[in-house]
Amino acid sequence: MKNLKQAAVNAVKISMAVLLIITTTAAFAQKKEVKNVVLVHGAFADGSGWEGVYSILKKKGYNVSVAANPNTSFADDVAAVKRALDQLDGPAILVGHSYGGAIITEAGNSDKVAGLVYISAFVPDSNETLISLLQSGPPAPNSGILPPSKDGFVWYDKAKFHSGFCADLPKQKAEFMADSQVPCSASVFGASIPNAAWKTKPSWYIVATEDQTIPPDAERFMAKRANAKVTEIKGSHVVFISQPKLTADVIIAAAAGSSK
Repeated sequence: MKNLKQAAVNAVKISMAVLLIITTTAAFAQKKEVKNVVLVHGAFADGSGWEGVYSILKKKGYNVSVAANPNTSFADDVAAVKRALDQLDGPAILVGHSYGGAIITEAGNSDKVAGLVYISAFVPDSNETLISLLQSGPPAPNSGILPPSKDGFVWYDKAKFHSGFCADLPKQKAEFMADSQVPCSASVFGASIPNAAWKTKPSWYIVATEDQTIPPDAERFMAKRANAKVTEIKGSHVVFISQPKLTADVIIAAAAGSSK
């Protein structure tokens, strides 16, 4: 009889141990670490601007991709980001700068996306266009965004590029960026998103307090509306180039704070 009771006690202990292992395993599976990051550039730029952030994240052990969105149409740009996501195994953080914020707000609906990071970026709501966002408040007084050219593309005024786009970068670098800028199809400013990903995905936002292209107050408004975790960094519109370490810190925090 005594042996039967001991056997029953042992069986209960084994069952509890198995249950604990299953519960712990499920918890770890649910909180799978996010180690993939996809960086998305905005208008008048290309992926090379991400080099500083990329290098820091790679040294920290992250798998980093830089999306080659062509800025030829909103659909083309979203498709480029989705192709980058398709190459990944596991969840990812999407990071968008400027117009890239609109791109990740659509592409972020992918099941592979665990969280969103906006850097001095547009954060449109569902069915809201970029032009309506731009017209909702006073423009940045030093912005160099020009009217569309005859072929339907928008350029940034080279005369204002340094002061309006990247005032905290050396003059020589600003000149190179101005001369190598990638124009953006004017059509993207009229595009809208049926379902904004930030409504279902956790979001982070870097406000560039010295931004002369998107007013910092507009950035604060969009970040608050998206219920994003906000970090303010003293820097120009391309704060991710001038302050790569602080930018990478926010992305790392987003990866740690997101789970799939």
